Amino acid sequence: MMKPLYLSFLLPVALAACADSGANYVPILDGTPSAAYQSDLAECQALARNQRHFDQETAGAAVLGAGAGALLGAADDEGDAAGGAIAGALAGGVAGAVNASERREAIVVECLRGRGHRVVG
Repeated sequence: MMKPLYLSFLLPVALAACADSGANYVPILDGTPSAAYQSDLAECQALARNQRHFDQETAGAAVLGAGAGALLGAADDEGDAAGGAIAGALAGGVAGAVNASERREAIVVECLRGRGHRVVG
């Protein structure tokens, strides 16, 4: 009965740790930053950070992973559905968090480009 407790504790902690990673991205510029760069960067990072639907998608991926893991775990010879659910939730959550981070980075880059900064990556 201890495994579901780990899932209920570890998954939210892991998702929260990854939530803002892409929004904190500082891209590489081609040339010297303009006077407005720091304020534009902060505004673009805030825009990326405020895209909370990415967090909901990540949580959804974790739930789907938990369901798939539980089914696979139950079908295993040892029949460990709880262990499968934990593994599936963590795998789904991590994959969702990586996707959300990459999408937030892209928002920062495109926002800065839209403001006239020469971002190369």
